[in-house]
Amino acid sequence: MKINGNAVRPGMVIEHQNRLWRVVKIQHTQPGKGGAYLQVELKDLRDGTKLNERFRSSATVERARLDQKLFQYLYSDGDMHTFMDNETYEQVTLGGNLIGGDQIRFMKENMTVTIEFYEGAAIGLRLPDTVVLEVVGADAVVKGQTASSSYKPAVLENGAKTMVPPHIAAGTRIVVNTVDGSYVERAKD
Repeated sequence: MKINGNAVRPGMVIEHQNRLWRVVKIQHTQPGKGGAYLQVELKDLRDGTKLNERFRSSATVERARLDQKLFQYLYSDGDMHTFMDNETYEQVTLGGNLIGGDQIRFMKENMTVTIEFYEGAAIGLRLPDTVVLEVVGADAVVKGQTASSSYKPAVLENGAKTMVPPHIAAGTRIVVNTVDGSYVERAKD
């Protein structure tokens, strides 16, 4: 499906130079002379190489058609991660290179994820936008720190580190954004 160059968004998969690329970052640029363009950082889905490209609004980009299916995360064995189809109960095993290290740390057993397929082959995985994790370690509150909006470092049950408000202590369950690992809110359960 053809889209305008300025309609490219992070997370999209596009076909460019006869390869599949995932859009990592975008930046709109309006130079003083000449037309505006979109500076796009692309990551190759096959070998992981990166490419910076400029797309003008007049250019057309081919968006790849992906099949998406819900799977349940079962377990990991080294760098291989096994998922089960929620409808057919078939199991699929993906390597860590298809998932990405930043996403692996937020996967929990029995979590429902979306696996993307291109022409029958798995090419990527999308986690839910947020996940609930427990804080296992947090610095003590410094007196007067609550007067301004300040954050303190905390370690989560999966080993990830994030910045949390001063009122969050060890043992508290919080909601974390899976894209950048940032604190969203205290869990409501």
